[in-house]
Amino acid sequence: MITHATPVRRDITYDHDEQQATLPIALHRLDGTTETTTLVLDPAQLEVLYAQMDRAIGMREAAAGHPA
Repeated sequence: MITHATPVRRDITYDHDEQQATLPIALHRLDGTTETTTLVLDPAQLEVLYAQMDRAIGMREAAAGHPA
């Protein structure tokens, strides 16, 4: 069973012809094993992820007492 996914420390890529971004991720299992795969995002999904990451960074900064 997969418990969570984390980004792999490699660059995201964008394929203009396919109109998709590809983010390498690692899938983590209950038994401690991992598997590397990719998260594929279309332009709309990429925009949503951008907005969500921006909000998360703002929340982290606010919790640390830094102005947003």
